[in-house]
Amino acid sequence: MDRNGSRLTAAGYALTAIVPLAFLGLFFAWPVASIIGRGFVADGALDLSAFSEVMARERTWRIIGFTVAQATAGTALAVLLGLPGAYVLYRLRFPGRTAARALVTVPFVLPTVVVGVAFRSLLVEGGAVGSLGADGTFGAVVAALVFFNYAVVVRTVGSMWAHLDPRPEQTARALGASPWRAFREVTLPALTPAIASAASLVFLFCATAFGTVLVLGGLGYRTVETEIWVQTTQFLDLRTAAVLSVVQLGVVAGSLALAAWSRRRREVALRLRAGATDDHLVRRCDLPLVAFTTVVVGGLIVTPLTSLVLRSLRTPEGWGLGNYTNLATTGSRDALEVTVWRAALTSLRIAVDATWIAMTVGVLIAFLLSRRPRQPAARRTIGVLDGLFMLPLGVSAVTVGFGFLITLNRPPVDLRSSIVLVPIAQALVAIPLVIRTLLPVLRAVDQRLRDAAAVLGANPRWVFTAVDLPVLGRSLGLAVGFCFAVSLGEFGATSFLSRPDRPTLPVVIFRLIGQPGTGNLGMALAASVVLAMLTTGVIAVAERLRVHSAGADL
Repeated sequence: MDRNGSRLTAAGYALTAIVPLAFLGLFFAWPVASIIGRGFVADGALDLSAFSEVMARERTWRIIGFTVAQATAGTALAVLLGLPGAYVLYRLRFPGRTAARALVTVPFVLPTVVVGVAFRSLLVEGGAVGSLGADGTFGAVVAALVFFNYAVVVRTVGSMWAHLDPRPEQTARALGASPWRAFREVTLPALTPAIASAASLVFLFCATAFGTVLVLGGLGYRTVETEIWVQTTQFLDLRTAAVLSVVQLGVVAGSLALAAWSRRRREVALRLRAGATDDHLVRRCDLPLVAFTTVVVGGLIVTPLTSLVLRSLRTPEGWGLGNYTNLATTGSRDALEVTVWRAALTSLRIAVDATWIAMTVGVLIAFLLSRRPRQPAARRTIGVLDGLFMLPLGVSAVTVGFGFLITLNRPPVDLRSSIVLVPIAQALVAIPLVIRTLLPVLRAVDQRLRDAAAVLGANPRWVFTAVDLPVLGRSLGLAVGFCFAVSLGEFGATSFLSRPDRPTLPVVIFRLIGQPGTGNLGMALAASVVLAMLTTGVIAVAERLRVHSAGADL
């Protein structure tokens, strides 16, 4: 390619980057920086005294300790329980395997408020395990986090396990190694990148959990995420919230760096073993793992969901659909300003807007990150951008939502009363999932095809249209499904931004839980079932459109 062509290509990539960079700069970097700046700037000058004051409090370290403890425990349990599940669902062939994979995915796409309500229906008095007295405890929160993140481990590790070259393990077995020793010394080291990637993501999700912790732990159980919410909404203490946001950013950056490093190693490993599959019918030696996975899926996933549905059908008059009928009302003592069905319609409308915004920005970012430039500086830039674009996944949604209120409230960007603010906030949460869904597919495209198109004079837009887009194909459907499901269930930022006359379904559910009366609780349970069915249905449709690709992330 001549020098003029190279310049045109570089200019095309630069123009492609403008839209996502401008969007994230305006709606993510600016609000977050404003929140942090208010905590560290006093009278126009830098003032770091807040950091020393907040970090000197015993309460702060107790909250950080709770956050790290719940994230560590949730990650450890998710990995220990998920590894057998990854083997059973991705290395064994049996009737119903596809349905089992879909069932395992359900918790991950459920709104966090629904997860909290589902577990609380088990733990409260009258629930299946209410006699344990676990409601509001550390164990209850960790169990819900494992429920939510089990699919991350199963699918991330399983997708790599399904494509490992079976010959090294077979050789070890032929030389007399036991199945456990062959796994420990051959297979486990090969799976390490996928395990590390899954563990880092699970730790990130556990450390920044909001809705689940708020419902199950209550205000007496504080993590960094919920404390930011309390300090901003109840005490308007932006200095403390800013310090905690910085602490959380450090944890997020570390988790994302580890995830990126692990993901790069996993992509290399998968390319080295491309096309290798060794799934087989269930053998006698596999039965203990099959039994263990069945117990875990039944106890961890099926039981809470079943309890949620059953309790939603229980009314003061007996079993029936009374709680669902009440969704057409505003609850006991007019607990709500609108009916639940109207809130559901609002959620669907917002989800449509959030989805097209996230897809537009996410596809452009995935296209940029999938490039493999020859220049070392350009490759390093791509790596830095990869980390930056993933930050919205871990930064407190509460911080982002409150940042919107204090930055986008005056000309020329006055959106505080606009109906587009909530979709934009929800799109920010969904964009990293779009990237992680599409990027492995785009990186699997042979770079020589792009180079050939560029040599023939195609600009970046035509390269994407002619080479990348056909490969993406129906995998776009999975990304759309994730966007829609995440938008339906987003609660952190939406709790700040939704107007009283236009609440979303998760906001309504949380309000009903906080109101007295069995009628309001029954409506919350029924609304949670409706929301769970909506999100599960969306993902089920998206999964049917999915192109199965080696190494695709969750």
